[in-house]
Amino acid sequence: MELYFMRHGETAWSLTGQHTGRTDLPLTEHGEAEARSLGALLRGVTFDHVFTSPRLRARRTAGLAGHAEAIVEPDLAEWDYGDYDGQRMDEIRAHRPAWDIYTDGCPGGESPAQITARADRLIARWAALTGRVAAFSHGHFGRVLAVRWIGLPLSMARHFAIGTASYSILDRDPGRDHRPRIVQWNITPARPA
Repeated sequence: MELYFMRHGETAWSLTGQHTGRTDLPLTEHGEAEARSLGALLRGVTFDHVFTSPRLRARRTAGLAGHAEAIVEPDLAEWDYGDYDGQRMDEIRAHRPAWDIYTDGCPGGESPAQITARADRLIARWAALTGRVAAFSHGHFGRVLAVRWIGLPLSMARHFAIGTASYSILDRDPGRDHRPRIVQWNITPARPA
């Protein structure tokens, strides 16, 4: 199985650096253009399975990229930021200076153990799939999925940048005992593979 992980296009909050978990924001005009460009970048790539987060920004990105048929997969939702939804990093660190989502989680939202379990559950379910899979989702969840895909601890996710309307390819190396690997990461129309 080859997984194409796509992050949604720009929203007003991704532009300002606000954590956007359960809040269901639309794409900005620029975000819609990014989603169409992502579709153009992937033109000619066919998918056997297409999934999307239930959030509007991911579903809209999938549709604008040419995949309106995407199946809603609840486990592709963004990290639930709980009390920190809508806050920027500097606002959170004003009262919790050493806060790190990957070790501390979010009060009223998901813990590191919960987000890890969700990513692991999704990976285990997808292990039975064959062919090429497209998944439209979110920034923090994409980082979590990547490190769990290759068996790293959650804390390593902080080292994986992921831009809006980007795609990344993960697979299991057929030449190396189907070892999980990241083939390409954070590819955008402005920064092609």
